[in-house]
Amino acid sequence: MTLLPVAEPEVWSLTLPDGVRLDADIWRPIGPGRYPVLLMRQPYGRRIASTVVYAHPAWYAARGYIVVIQDVRGTGSSTGRFQLFAAEEADGAATLAAVANVRGSTGQVGMYGFSYQGNTQLLALAGGGPLAAAAPCMVGWSLRDDWAYSASQADGGVPCLAANVGWSIQMAAIAARHSHEDRLAERLTLASRALPLTEANPLLPASLEEARHLTHHHAWLDDDPRYWAAIAPAARLPAPVTVPMLHIGGWQDQMLLGTLACHAAQSGSKAPQPLVIGPWTHLPWGQRVGAVDFGPAAASAIDPLQLQFFNAALKGDGAPLPATQVFDLGLRSWRTLSAWPPTTQTLSLFPTSDGRAAASVQAGRLARDPGAGQDWMVHDPWRPVPALGGPVALPGGVQDRAALDDRADVLTYTYAADDLAGLCLAGAPALCLNLAADQPSFDVSAVLSRVTPDGRAWTLTEGYRRCWSGTGPVTVRLRPTLATLQPGERLRLSLAAAAFPAYPVNDGTGANATATSARVITLSLSHETSRLDLPILEGQA
Repeated sequence: MTLLPVAEPEVWSLTLPDGVRLDADIWRPIGPGRYPVLLMRQPYGRRIASTVVYAHPAWYAARGYIVVIQDVRGTGSSTGRFQLFAAEEADGAATLAAVANVRGSTGQVGMYGFSYQGNTQLLALAGGGPLAAAAPCMVGWSLRDDWAYSASQADGGVPCLAANVGWSIQMAAIAARHSHEDRLAERLTLASRALPLTEANPLLPASLEEARHLTHHHAWLDDDPRYWAAIAPAARLPAPVTVPMLHIGGWQDQMLLGTLACHAAQSGSKAPQPLVIGPWTHLPWGQRVGAVDFGPAAASAIDPLQLQFFNAALKGDGAPLPATQVFDLGLRSWRTLSAWPPTTQTLSLFPTSDGRAAASVQAGRLARDPGAGQDWMVHDPWRPVPALGGPVALPGGVQDRAALDDRADVLTYTYAADDLAGLCLAGAPALCLNLAADQPSFDVSAVLSRVTPDGRAWTLTEGYRRCWSGTGPVTVRLRPTLATLQPGERLRLSLAAAAFPAYPVNDGTGANATATSARVITLSLSHETSRLDLPILEGQA
């Protein structure tokens, strides 16, 4: 490919019917010719242009695109008031109509971007904008259940604590700077450097209470279904769509469920809907994911893939992408599948022990057949089990939790035989647990890990839910994953009653604990009728 010279960015402005001005930078190839447009709409300052994960806009411009990076309303130099996702449907549609006619455009417009920038694509399409192709990456589909909370309300979802507080502080600081509330912006910025998760009410730190007029945080905690329905792509965007979309996610990304749900909603679409799931967290997208180096194959190739996708969709040039490309965390390589989820069989394993699965990591086993007996663990809110690894903990990604498993308030069950080697976990493991507690409510944190011969327990996938005593067996659905088990590796299930500060501590009544409300909770697990169901690629179990 012959690379084109690229001009310095020019500022382009769009005035909306309500008088709000939206500002953007435009990166253009130098020379004659007409080019498709790639648009990104984002709230973090347009010069950043999501370069935390993507190539610089000039990279795309040099390959034959006019690239437009726009500040959404109330951010950067755009005017108006920022309200999370509230204006993105109308503003996005208006922007699409306008950028289709910028100087040098072919009239074909694609959109790209991850996280907030991914959702602006879906909402612009919901608003009726003339979008020819999109690459929504790491998005929220319901927003509530796949971004803000650990699961649906019916499944005992609780708000993500550290992730929500951290992002709410960031967005409030952006809004405070934009409205020239400089002292508040300074306090919020300082709070972001050391998240205030140790205050009396961790979910409502003083900095966010002070910024109540600027933040979405309280609306997320109020959890009104009407609020979510007004901004969620699942409610706003008719599916399946007729627009080609490249869906991109990461096994360790907080919004994986949103990406997969968005992709699944397009089933039956006549337009291509390729899916790419890498090993990554929300960011960065490198070959090291948490504490594990997955090798050169894991280093992000998203920019070349996006270029291939947009070339085919907007220029009619080049081959289409495969239907599904997913990274195998065990083989440390990519798999090409015909669809996701693939066809699987269920392999059931059963927790059993001599009653000391919390006292000794050697005592608990995962067995092929059900066992009898009981295990106990005591949750002390003074020292809740910390979160480690996964999509919403810090540090996140794949981490060694062997030291956590040695705690006496964690139940661990390890499959000791070597007959799982070569089997590929492909989908969402599910737990059915016969649990009882001495308080009205309790939480369950479930983590599935791969134990290597050197004793390290590398986190693979997790689930978290809030439960109520006396309501029968507890079901916990873990997040989807894809991993071929290697010789010498063992599978371990770890159960705890907290994962702080990824999630707030249950005070024993079903409420989120404050400094004075938390209770000690004693839990017992009956081995009978408790099981772990693993999805195994068809023909392997």
